[in-house]
Formats: sequence, C-alpha cells, structure tokens
Amino acid sequence: MAERQDGAVAIVTGAGRGLGVEIVRALAAQGLRLLVSDVNAEGLDATMAVAREAGAADVASLAADLSEQANTQQLAQMAAETWGRIDILVNNAGGGVIRPFLQHDADSFAATLQRNLWTTIWCCHSILPYMVERHYGRVINIGAESVRNGLDSHAGYNAAKGGVHGLTTGLAREFAPHAITVNTVAPSGIMTPEIREMFDPTSAVYKKHQIGDISQFAKAIPMGRIAEMDEVAAMVAFLATPAASFVTGQVISVTGGSSLL
Repeated sequence: MAERQDGAVAIVTGAGRGLGVEIVRALAAQGLRLLVSDVNAEGLDATMAVAREAGAADVASLAADLSEQANTQQLAQMAAETWGRIDILVNNAGGGVIRPFLQHDADSFAATLQRNLWTTIWCCHSILPYMVERHYGRVINIGAESVRNGLDSHAGYNAAKGGVHGLTTGLAREFAPHAITVNTVAPSGIMTPEIREMFDPTSAVYKKHQIGDISQFAKAIPMGRIAEMDEVAAMVAFLATPAASFVTGQVISVTGGSSLL
C-alpha cells in the first residue's frame, strides 16, 4: 500500500502523456494534492481524471512551456496560492531529438536542451524557495542511464540529461540544511507509447529520431526488456515520501541491469 501523504502538495511536469501520467497515478495513490503541467494542453484533462481515480485529494493543471522562467514562476505561484504549500516537485518534462551527433543542427540541440535541462533548472529555481520557507521538500528529476553508458545516437540528449544529473548533486548539497532532498531517477528505455512505435522501423517516430534498432538494445539489457512506466514511477513515488528522508544527491538507475554491461 502506498504511503499516505494527505494534505501534501506535488507538482509534476511533463504530465500530459507517457511516464508523466504514471507518475501522477503513483503519487495520487498517496492522497496528494497535485498540480500537473505540460507544454501541450492536450492530455492534461485525461491526466487529471487519472489522478482523481487513483485517489488524489485535489488536482489542478497548467499548460505552459516550462523552459521559460516566467512560466515556472506562474506554476509555483499557482500551487502556493491554491494550497498554501509545495512539498514535492517531479521534473519529468523532457523530450528532444535522438539522432547521431553530426545529424543534429542548432534547432535540434536547442530543443533538446530546453525541454530537458532548462525546464528542470527553472522549475527548481522557482519552486525551491517555497520548500526552503517550510524547511521541507522532495525534488525528483528524471535523468537518463545513457549519460553513464554512452548509448548510440544519444550524445546531444546526454548533454542535456548530464546537466540534470550535475544539477542534482549540486542542489542536494546546497539544500540539505533545509531538509530538502534532491535525487534523479535514471531509466534506460521506458515502454512509453512513443517508444513502442520505435520498435517499428516503418513508423514516423522511428524515422524522426533516426535511432538504431531499438529491439537489439532491449535484448542487450540483462533482464531482456526495457522498463514499464509503472516500474519507473514506483521509484519516483518512493523518493517523494518522508521515508526517503536520508536519500539525497543520488542518481538512481532503474534499468534492468543495463549499467552492468
């Protein structure tokens, strides 16, 4: 049974689809009040319905580009004005273009950095003051195991996610005196709807990212598959609880053993 956190408030970014929805589901089971956000408004209504069904005490949403500081400030103010506190921040907003390094251009590099690194930086910058004020907080970032294992075609993406990993350790040390923990969950592959399409070389998603044969990557993982979304969300949900009070500054692999390769 999920640890209850009745009355606590969590913000989840990138909540309109995929892993974000599963994270919302896992946190809602703790009885949290949730503010869900995504750059695209489509999907947020469905996410809010998932949260209510899973047991969230209350739910609100904000569609915004969180790579812009003003929007993260609005996000923080919305949560604080609605519920008077912010206890948990899950920086799940991400995406970007996965392709061989020399096939990137200025636009694809910028998009990858904005969606992964700048969203995390500005959300932390806008929301941490509310946690400092209450002398409590949980910040959980979504990183990537490819930063450690140098997965093919991921150099541009790793530049962004590697920044998230580095931000994690720096913030963890700086904010530990305020009883705020900062950790990163680093999956390898996750079976999101988009990744599922990548298993089909004829799909538009496969051609967009110009990635290699993802089925061969999955077979190379010691457990023989990539993660299900709820397996990653379960680690996020644990790090969000009071029970994780002495875990900070960690990049935690949820990879089926791929870092053992």
